[in-house]
Amino acid sequence: QVQLVESGGGLVQAGGSLRLSCAASGRIFSISGMAWYREAPGKQRELVARITSGGRTNYADSVKGRFTISGDNAKNTVYLQMNSLKPEDTAVYYCNVKVRLQGDPWESDYWGQGTQVTVSS
Repeated sequence: QVQLVESGGGLVQAGGSLRLSCAASGRIFSISGMAWYREAPGKQRELVARITSGGRTNYADSVKGRFTISGDNAKNTVYLQMNSLKPEDTAVYYCNVKVRLQGDPWESDYWGQGTQVTVSS
């Protein structure tokens, strides 16, 4: 019902930058928020950054000042600009979207397939 297509992951040296994108499509009536999570080997999935449809953002303390989340409501797309990357940022990054489908009175969470980000020292 909702498809999320992520792109932009890869291998980068410490101090480098990457930009992730996630585009949502399907029977979307509205999106109240979009977010990026990450999951490193042996660790729990954690919130990296979130943005509401109104543009309000919040970040994990570990990425404040280095990562920037932004959204394009017209394209149902969310971006994560990652600068000054560190080896500890290495993880699989997942897009999360809170969607109300056409004809539904409730919201549901949808997840992307994940994209690998590897930062070498």
